[in-house]
Amino acid sequence: MSLYEFEHGKRELGYKYICGVDEAGRGPLAGPVFAAAVILPEDYEIDGLNDSKKLSEKKREKLYDEIIEHALAYSVQSCDNNVIDEINILAATMLAMKTAVESLEIKPDIVFVDGNRLPKLEVPAEYVIKGDATSASIAAASILAKVSR
Repeated sequence: MSLYEFEHGKRELGYKYICGVDEAGRGPLAGPVFAAAVILPEDYEIDGLNDSKKLSEKKREKLYDEIIEHALAYSVQSCDNNVIDEINILAATMLAMKTAVESLEIKPDIVFVDGNRLPKLEVPAEYVIKGDATSASIAAASILAKVSR
């Protein structure tokens, strides 16, 4: 199944604005955590889009520019070391994800979050295990978060 088949299947259920969310920076011992939220257009596929961990730095940077150029909406947010120390890394990650979704210029119909937990959102949301290898919008978010970090 291609990354775009996931979104096409969800659009058949009536969702127009599908948002993907992913984070970068939970693994390292120091530094901020970044989260990105992306709504991709229905009629445009980004060639080479994939999980950021499977791409070279050069390819991620090229795709970053293409995602920014073609996304209907995107947002990248972060929580710094002080916030992480105060509330813990998981809570900081959820906060960055929530802020990224709430900062979008378009309100999503549904949000798909990579992993097995969800931030508290005002819109319908589902987690997708290995979402960055399943969903184009989550893969795009993984690239924006990783390059931004």
